[in-house]
Amino acid sequence: MSSTPSHPSLDELIAQIGEAGARICDIDASEAGAGNISVYMGWDVDVSHHFPQEEQITLPDPVPALAGGIVLATGSGRRLRQIEADPLSAMGAVRIHQDGRTGTLHTATTRRFARLTSELNSHLAVHQDQVARRGIGFQAVVHAQPPHLTYLSHIPAYRDTERMNRAILRWEPETIVSLSQGIGVLPFYVPGSEQMGAANVAGLREHEIVLWSKHGTMSRSDVSVYRAVDRVEYAETAARYEYMDLLAGGRAEGLTREEIATVATTFSIESRWL
Repeated sequence: MSSTPSHPSLDELIAQIGEAGARICDIDASEAGAGNISVYMGWDVDVSHHFPQEEQITLPDPVPALAGGIVLATGSGRRLRQIEADPLSAMGAVRIHQDGRTGTLHTATTRRFARLTSELNSHLAVHQDQVARRGIGFQAVVHAQPPHLTYLSHIPAYRDTERMNRAILRWEPETIVSLSQGIGVLPFYVPGSEQMGAANVAGLREHEIVLWSKHGTMSRSDVSVYRAVDRVEYAETAARYEYMDLLAGGRAEGLTREEIATVATTFSIESRWL
């Protein structure tokens, strides 16, 4: 099936990933090779022109709901700030086989990574869960390491979803509109561990962005790569206000709950945080 208006083209998605990586770095949410991006495409896409090299791989975990689809992902160790200038060398496309356990990895002749992102298991698990539960045909997933959000998670009082959301949703009227589900706060787990993967999948069922305590964030969107990055940016901006207020001794009022509720009513937003 060829690309339709509801299906972005491969060129468009590659460009979005490059621009998204640059923006993540602009807000200091990815140092060196930290951070990674993936996109699930549930329609047939010819990737051979962009990624002519092929190899068979075993997936980290079974993903039967993704069978027949393609996951485009950044390579391990690739700097997100460099993707836009040379995208094909920094990513690969995995066509998921019907068994859901193996795939064909397609890469470019300019490939500059040994394997896909070290967080591939977390990305695939989120795609698998959302596709299986909701039947979506597209999803973007972004892992970043925004400094102010990550710093707050080093403070025990903020390692609580209720406390974190009450703190960060009060700084800008836009935040309740853009992060109406709030941000889910997960405990610290070893990156790549089973506990991390399970908690991440559960958190992203309820929220569109989660904070991995003392590590970073993962966000998702079934609209665009840009939207997944927007969630990181809104959450990090809110965390920066909270950090500034901590430095100032907690002197700022912030938006009251009544003011936040008024904004939500005006824009027809439903949220548990009102």
